[in-house]
Amino acid sequence: MASYRSAFLAVATVSLVACSVRAQLSPAFHDWTCPSLQSIVRSTMTQAVGQDPTMGASMLRLFFHDCFVNGCDASVLLDDTPAMAGEKNAPPNRNSLRGYEVIDSIKAQVEASCRAVVSCADILALAARDGVNMLGGPSWAVALGRRDARTASISAAVANLPPASASAYTLMSTFASKGLDMRDLTALSGAHTVGSARCSSFRPHVYNDSNIDPGFAWLRRQTCLAVGGDAAMAPLDSTSPTRFDNSYFQNLVGRRGLLHSDQELFNNGPADWLVQLYSSNATAFATDFAASMVKMGNISPLTGYLGEIRLNCRRAN
Repeated sequence: MASYRSAFLAVATVSLVACSVRAQLSPAFHDWTCPSLQSIVRSTMTQAVGQDPTMGASMLRLFFHDCFVNGCDASVLLDDTPAMAGEKNAPPNRNSLRGYEVIDSIKAQVEASCRAVVSCADILALAARDGVNMLGGPSWAVALGRRDARTASISAAVANLPPASASAYTLMSTFASKGLDMRDLTALSGAHTVGSARCSSFRPHVYNDSNIDPGFAWLRRQTCLAVGGDAAMAPLDSTSPTRFDNSYFQNLVGRRGLLHSDQELFNNGPADWLVQLYSSNATAFATDFAASMVKMGNISPLTGYLGEIRLNCRRAN
């Protein structure tokens, strides 16, 4: 426990410096310049999630993968160019992230209503919030005023996104480097109450790890072979895969976490007590998740004259 705590505090101390200089965002930032913004995002997300409930989880994943790589700047949305290898095809994102076309649709409608005012980064933040809420999760006031990055980096994505094989130490260090503490790490991991993962991501856990319910491991092996079939999918939360609730944590207590990194949160480590709390108190989870989403949305935003307001989320102006 001491080594966990000392490592976490060491990285957290460094991250406080970065957090102290971030610009102030505001939920009211676009109230006058684009009053229809939130209704456009909400209506488009309602249609998208109505047609495909997994799209709510996809928006949430896009936002997480954006914010953890150089801040919440919509860099994850940029297509590769001859001069730039972006984040979309980085190993943690390739064949994993989706929903770009939903952001494109929202952006086109927003541009038609209030041109060159709202960033793709702000749209993504709102879409993630609405996706969670439409699946039964909490809502929260989204601070706005971000601007968009002009470039993206495949190497930054590889360096900053924790893999499915991550240990508790790696998870704690990664989150602390973004100014997020143990409660944030545990609450935000609860996003895995929705969505799915590829066989290649969970194969090592269900075949090699000992901290897994044998029956659950056997079940997952039926659709995830020891060799081949990397693209086979399984729900991150087998209890209620399209419902945003606290069953993810109940699964962890029962040793039914799909990913190695999931089960690391309940494996005789410093997050055990939080997992137990959230597994028995859905309100505590929802409250902490909303608060942590606000904190994550404040990671290194571009504001003022930094960056730009992209007219097309897939490319710089």
